Amino acid sequence: MYKVKTFGTDMKVFHVHEELERLDDQVNRFFADRPQARLIGVSDMPVTDDSGTTIGLLRVVAYEE
Repeated sequence: MYKVKTFGTDMKVFHVHEELERLDDQVNRFFADRPQARLIGVSDMPVTDDSGTTIGLLRVVAYEE
């Protein structure tokens, strides 16, 4: 069965690298807990405020279980 899982994180000025590592860790833990899951695709999308400044990131993962 195909499934989709969404992860998200806030982006803080001067802390983007740490935020991306934390997001990677969330996704890695998700798949470590599901060894039978097979990754199909990953997509990242920035979240912006009214001025166009990036304030977050959504990561959508498609997988088969």
